[in-house]
Amino acid sequence: MRWLRNMTCLTLLGAVLSAGHHAGAVAPGTWAIIGTYTEESKPGVFVFRFDPESGQLESASAARGVRNPSFLAVHPTQPWVYAVSEIGDFQGRRTGAVAAFEWQAATETLRLLGQEPSGGDGPCHISVDPQGRAVLVAHYAGGSVSCLPILAGGRLGPVSSLVQHTGSSVHPRQTAPHAHSIYVAPGGRFVVAADLGTDRVLIYAWDAQNARLVEHQPRFVAIQPGSGPRHLAFHPNGRTCYVINELSNTITVLGFDATQGRFETVQTISTLPENYQEASYTAEVVVHPSGKWVFGSNRGHDSLAIFRVDEATGRLSAAGHCLTGGKTPRNFALDPTGNFVVVANQNSDNVNVFRFDATSGRLEPVGVTVSVPKPVCIRWLQARR
Repeated sequence: MRWLRNMTCLTLLGAVLSAGHHAGAVAPGTWAIIGTYTEESKPGVFVFRFDPESGQLESASAARGVRNPSFLAVHPTQPWVYAVSEIGDFQGRRTGAVAAFEWQAATETLRLLGQEPSGGDGPCHISVDPQGRAVLVAHYAGGSVSCLPILAGGRLGPVSSLVQHTGSSVHPRQTAPHAHSIYVAPGGRFVVAADLGTDRVLIYAWDAQNARLVEHQPRFVAIQPGSGPRHLAFHPNGRTCYVINELSNTITVLGFDATQGRFETVQTISTLPENYQEASYTAEVVVHPSGKWVFGSNRGHDSLAIFRVDEATGRLSAAGHCLTGGKTPRNFALDPTGNFVVVANQNSDNVNVFRFDATSGRLEPVGVTVSVPKPVCIRWLQARR
């Protein structure tokens, strides 16, 4: 049975609904799962029911047993959720870990299946390949990327591929590589990884059958020195990629050739208001499923930057900012309808919901705020109708 359909910038998990769900303001069917920084003994992955009509969030459950389950990914066809354990000392080794959970719709809970060493220090980002065969992990502290195969039942096997990045750049935080995110690119032939420490987006050929990263030429596309590429998002057409740069507070627009595995720089644009002089650092970038809008988060200015997309060229034009109602907006996510944006404000311990007007590009708070300790990442679970 196919449980899930996968959409750009959204992760939607199918699940079988069962009788006996909670009666209340929010009917089950869509859930937001939120990764955090926390101790192993405390709740770390929080589950909220989400109402796609009102934007209401209602607490459902929380899973514990993993240290700093900060970033999350959902399997494309099975009820499995994966989380990095953003640490550097797992089972007596200088490595972080990856945790596997099974989603249990009947109880609206995540059951911990187990953890596996990630192969590097400080894993900070995770994704699942489109075929559902492996998870891909980026390690900020260790400056490496790795792959772990997904086994029967959702558990993970040992690291099947590990690549250590090398190099540096001009900013004081760029004395060593800092891999910050990793994704399978549109078309499924290549894997791309943003490295903050080297000002590069690295490109690998993807061996999906063996869950391995293979050397590719060109090896990378260079981003302007001192930029600090952090995360990236592809346009639904697969031909344009948006790289958000943490240190320079910019987004770099890249053209992408999915056949050759090659990037071309198109544009760089600021995420901050003109004349803003205070310290700020970007975090996340998201493309609206319509392909007409791009959003980026600013930690310091504490806002989401909104951009219109030129559909012919992929270039961006600034369309304003929306304050996030908290401090240090880390990750944010469009809900499955594309009508709401849910923002994790890490340093104010809250998650806020905004309604998006796809005609004007305006974001308006809907008055929904929930308390979550040190929220980092938001992903979606959605029941099959």
